[in-house]
Amino acid sequence: MAATVLVPPAHCHRATAAAATSAAISHCALPPARRRRGSRAVRAAAAPEQSQSGVSLAGASGSGHGSAGDDAKAALRRALEGADRGIFGMTSVRRSEVHRLVELLEARNPTPEPTAELREKVDGCWKLIYSTISILGKKRTKLGLRDFISLGDFLQIIDVKEEKAVNVIKFSARAFKILSGKLTVEASYSVTSKTRVDIKLESSTITPEQLMNIFQKNYDMLLAIFNPEGWLEITQSIDQ
Repeated sequence: MAATVLVPPAHCHRATAAAATSAAISHCALPPARRRRGSRAVRAAAAPEQSQSGVSLAGASGSGHGSAGDDAKAALRRALEGADRGIFGMTSVRRSEVHRLVELLEARNPTPEPTAELREKVDGCWKLIYSTISILGKKRTKLGLRDFISLGDFLQIIDVKEEKAVNVIKFSARAFKILSGKLTVEASYSVTSKTRVDIKLESSTITPEQLMNIFQKNYDMLLAIFNPEGWLEITQSIDQ
């Protein structure tokens, strides 16, 4: 089962799901539906600031039950240092340690019904610091991520009022004088239980157009990696 850990970015400008895609240059048709995927998520952060809008469907904030929880949070942050979000591979020992710490925090979740408090606990803009998504071997080469394209920040903006989630994956292309752009994936979600939401992919865009041209041939592969469709289990959030 997939897992993600997110923190609030230092600078995540206020945005709604609609605003996040309004300036898109290239709108891409969605690929055929794929098998539903499941994920659980831990938000490594305090609740977002009131000035923020949007969010990650990644957890309800809470104290983690005292010093033991604080120790686990600190250990998780140490375990993730230099991991580059785990996307380009980690040793099995290191990944197992990260997952052990995630499970330890999940066991101390102080919010048993997080979907009842999405507006208070989850609404905001968040930055991914760990995922079980991996881009290795031929996929990494075909997408140009080995020598040509660099991955930047991964942001997730969730607008609880509109029941929208927007994933923004930033890229830079070294061969184009550090051309920067982003893949924006917009989805809707619906609450299905006390801890789970179902997610439906709505649209995707790559900007600027030069980056769309670079990824066009392997766009289905790129979207398959970052496609949020499926369901997400909200398991824990970590205060800073």
